[in-house]
Amino acid sequence: MFDLGASLKQKDLKVILRAVKTCGRHYRLTLNEEASQLLCSTALDLFNQGHRTQEELSSLLITKFSGTNSLRINAPTSSSSH
Repeated sequence: MFDLGASLKQKDLKVILRAVKTCGRHYRLTLNEEASQLLCSTALDLFNQGHRTQEELSSLLITKFSGTNSLRINAPTSSSSH
């Protein structure tokens, strides 16, 4: 697990986590630990870049991870399966 940042305020943490949940719901995903960590880490990076609302973060996450395949960790590549 990773640290979302001790300096984050509770309300900021809630915004980030709601954005992650919204992205997961958008793609109808059951988020595993790896996908959750990837989304949370990306959301935190976006938050630190100045994107501070749930709507903005959700929209950016949905755009960045366009589809369920982009959230798969350790998915086989075409070269490894041939």
